[in-house]
Amino acid sequence: MATVDVDQDTPLFAIAAAAELAELHPQTLRQYDRLGLVEPKRTAGKSRRYSLRDIAQLREIARLSAEGVSLEGIRRVLSLENEVRSLQGRVRELESALADALLARQGRMVFASDAAGEVVPLRPGTRTQRRDQLVVWRPWGSEG
Repeated sequence: MATVDVDQDTPLFAIAAAAELAELHPQTLRQYDRLGLVEPKRTAGKSRRYSLRDIAQLREIARLSAEGVSLEGIRRVLSLENEVRSLQGRVRELESALADALLARQGRMVFASDAAGEVVPLRPGTRTQRRDQLVVWRPWGSEG
């Protein structure tokens, strides 16, 4: 039997199914949509369609609400969580770009350790070929 990978953001569920999966009343989902706490996609006929990510967010909203957090507080928590995710992705991009730039710098000596523990030089702009190699370098201007 073939498996199908479903994107977390694919709008699959009508409001009744989403409400059942999130263990909420459909009217509650409509209210959360009006308040902007969850933003389901719309069909051509304007029906709401919820994704797996939307369902997870609805469950998180219900959990926070049960803990006594106001809807405005929930909106702020969700906004901050989204901002953190976005910033974490940006940090990963910048770390990769910085590593690439440091490796590509002319005049820098970069060394790796092979499986036997021997130090081997790497040409500028190259990366180790095996995951068990350790790369060591000293940034410009650092003492050590």
